[in-house]
Amino acid sequence: MKIYLDVCCLNRPFDDHAKDRVRLESEAVLTIFNRSQTENWILIGSEAIYIEISKIPDDDKRQKVSIISRLLQFHIDIDEDTERRAFELENMGFKSFDALHIACAEKGKADVLLTTDDKLLNSAFQKRDILKVRVENPVRWLMEVI
Repeated sequence: MKIYLDVCCLNRPFDDHAKDRVRLESEAVLTIFNRSQTENWILIGSEAIYIEISKIPDDDKRQKVSIISRLLQFHIDIDEDTERRAFELENMGFKSFDALHIACAEKGKADVLLTTDDKLLNSAFQKRDILKVRVENPVRWLMEVI
């Protein structure tokens, strides 16, 4: 199984765990990383992820997210086709980085793109018929597969 985690997911273990939702999503993301070591789960990264990580304003958090991103096992480069698909997705209403993540996940033939971003989840659900990758929340997805 190929799993694409967006930067929201990579950030989650380093977010404030005072809220139950954040804590649950953090545990789900860490469980997915752990399971990828023993299951046949391939964690996909992309050039889009590394660009977005570089824009995290907090130096400490950026460094931590960068370190965890090294656990991603497969890397998708952005090429003209990926840019073209991202532009199509933007024209359909997705934010630019969301569109780029979806395009990269599609290029990598990911089975699922995981995100904690409710706006992305809602947009993806509404446009699921035009996407070539399923977009899910890590908690919901993990509960389904285990």
